[in-house]
Amino acid sequence: MTQLHLPDGAAARDGYRCRIDPESAGWTHTSLRILDLAPGASHTLETGDSEWILLPLSGSAEVVCDGARLRLHGRPDVFSAVSDFAYLPRDATARVDSAGGGRFALCGARCTSKLPLRYGPASGVPVEIRGAGRAARQVNNFASAEAFEADRLIAVEVLTPAGNWSSYPPHKHDEDRPGEECRLEEVYWFAIGGGPDGSGGKGEGMGEGEGMGYHRVYPSGAGGPSDVLAEVRTGDAVLVPDGWHGPSMAAPGYPMYYLNVMAGPGAERRWLICDDPAHAWVRGTWPDEPADPRLPLYTAPSPEGTH
Repeated sequence: MTQLHLPDGAAARDGYRCRIDPESAGWTHTSLRILDLAPGASHTLETGDSEWILLPLSGSAEVVCDGARLRLHGRPDVFSAVSDFAYLPRDATARVDSAGGGRFALCGARCTSKLPLRYGPASGVPVEIRGAGRAARQVNNFASAEAFEADRLIAVEVLTPAGNWSSYPPHKHDEDRPGEECRLEEVYWFAIGGGPDGSGGKGEGMGEGEGMGYHRVYPSGAGGPSDVLAEVRTGDAVLVPDGWHGPSMAAPGYPMYYLNVMAGPGAERRWLICDDPAHAWVRGTWPDEPADPRLPLYTAPSPEGTH
């Protein structure tokens, strides 16, 4: 079986801090690349047979693609603000320039349609509070199926306050069942904040310290044998080709961020999931749970100018 828990650096290659492609993951559609750029550095991407979203995790950038230039304001880190982003079409060449340096996610999916280059403003990102009580979390739906047009790609950010559980109840999307469930391959990429200085333990804005959380994937009996219980730290990734996944557990003192990137072979681009029947009842308790006063950690900014 393909290694499903990839500690920070385990998938480093070709100049990326993390590079997960369909070939390395053993699946057909979903990609994620994490790119670190020093101040003044540039990176060129051939998009090939995939559509991509360039999402600043920290820092800002300019993107040149298909004769146009987009400026991404970015953010200091994932725990402080929603970011703007750029959609990059298949069969194109894109150059990323960062005057101040930063870390950037390239979320990708093999696709058939070439949609145009587009700018996604931070002000247009729907911010959702999901769950309640100790299962409350914030979801930044920057490229959900409902919020942003793409051919195959679905991508969101989830922020889980310290001590809370997210991706809960455990759920799956490893079968195509019209109207009930879509088959989607998924990558979780993690960052951990908190610690005595609020940065994960070592004073770095991305939380590159000793903070940790936990993530679970277990067999669903329908799609395959995936089975993971991983201690995750900043820069770690977990592949979910199949199976029930969740909870993602944020340890006390350490809020958890993860980037979810999904795509699949289905005729529809939809996020349709099925809860594990053993735990689905938990959703019914949420109306009686108190709100988590720490949420939202932040909201989308007011509308920005045109880019």
